[in-house]
Amino acid sequence: MASPKTVTIVALSVALGLFFVFMGTIKLTPRLSKDAYNEMKRAYKSYVRALPILKKMGVSSILLRKSIGALEVACGIVMTLVPGRPKDVANFFLLLLVLAVLFFHQLVGDPLKRYAHALVFGILLTCRLLIARQPEEQPPEKRILLVNGDEQPLAHETAPEKGKVKVS
Repeated sequence: MASPKTVTIVALSVALGLFFVFMGTIKLTPRLSKDAYNEMKRAYKSYVRALPILKKMGVSSILLRKSIGALEVACGIVMTLVPGRPKDVANFFLLLLVLAVLFFHQLVGDPLKRYAHALVFGILLTCRLLIARQPEEQPPEKRILLVNGDEQPLAHETAPEKGKVKVS
């Protein structure tokens, strides 16, 4: 039977991976939803207008949108299908992307309802990363005391604690 930690990580990985594949695809092509695609185009134009340094660096709204979309699709596929350490790397990149998107939303003054999903998925990515990086819990080993060649459990492990009242 899989541990609760494993089940949680797998569930979060698949759900987050599929979400980012979907969102990245919407940024790349109008095939899934023409309205959502047009909204993404409009939003990324406002991001580039609000941050003139991107224009100076030669980054257009199309390049920014397609780069973020491609990175979301790639990391989403890794989160969904690839086992091991690459999931954590993809998780980290997606978390950085979410932070950048939150920055862009704040920069243009969007209301909370426009970026609430990014906030929620950023929290989920953080939780997944924290759970994945926790060390596995090991059951405590029973320590043995050798007395005259005989093995016996340590006294404090077998004797009930004095002065403690058991409350049920």
